[in-house]
Amino acid sequence: MNMMDAVKSVFSQYVGFSGRARRSEYWFFVLFNFIVSFLIGFIGSLLGLGFLGSIYSLAVFLPSLAVCMRRLHDVGKSGWWILLSLVPLVGAIVLIVWFCGDSQPGANQYGNNPKGL
Repeated sequence: MNMMDAVKSVFSQYVGFSGRARRSEYWFFVLFNFIVSFLIGFIGSLLGLGFLGSIYSLAVFLPSLAVCMRRLHDVGKSGWWILLSLVPLVGAIVLIVWFCGDSQPGANQYGNNPKGL
């Protein structure tokens, strides 16, 4: 899956909290958000429109949350584990490790393996 396919997939499932998301889908979306946020911040600061970043953050909040939950489903965890991010430092580290992990082979309680294995 390339970056454009990943971004299209995430935005087409804007509030799809069920199912599974491949590792590439999640990380390409994170990279896309990083690049767009950087560009919006840079352009916003040049034009004196600092609120553009806030508007973009609000626009991608639900898709980001949905792809995080689907990624957790892919590694066999409940979407509620996203609340672990509220624990300073340790929560983020644990979530990053899970997000970097490989898909659970075969089908699990959240659906079939998106890799088709």
